[in-house]
Amino acid sequence: MPGTIDSRLNELNITLPPATAPVANYVPVTRSGNLLFVSGQIALADGKPVVGKLGDDMGVEEGAAAARLCGLAIIAQVQKALDGDLDRVVQVVKLTGFVNSTGDYTDQPKIINGASDLMVDVFGDKGRHARAAVSAAALPLGVAVEIEAIVEVA
Repeated sequence: MPGTIDSRLNELNITLPPATAPVANYVPVTRSGNLLFVSGQIALADGKPVVGKLGDDMGVEEGAAAARLCGLAIIAQVQKALDGDLDRVVQVVKLTGFVNSTGDYTDQPKIINGASDLMVDVFGDKGRHARAAVSAAALPLGVAVEIEAIVEVA
């Protein structure tokens, strides 16, 4: 029988992507006590990196969509770490979002809202979190957005 969060994903017509394997010397998720630390997840669409620089060749809507993809990847990593049981999520504690943007770009928070809104849509009040949204001169593979997370679990 599907759990509450699985049902919510179905209601929202969300299919999580597969949790990606690390491409360097790190692990996707580390658990310390009741906290999961999710390594930075990049925006992937159909398995390909979503590249671009905000303030140059990418707009706010495209950037927020890329951040949402990062959020989906975070949820997929959490699901895998919890052996499929997303109902064990107690609280999304914090998101840290990195936005590949020009030096004068200031709408980073609007971009990371793509992931923040997703967390609240999926987890309700448990999805409300602290956050940082910062500019980066460049990100791996030229992606537009990378987001890491801290999630409290039961």
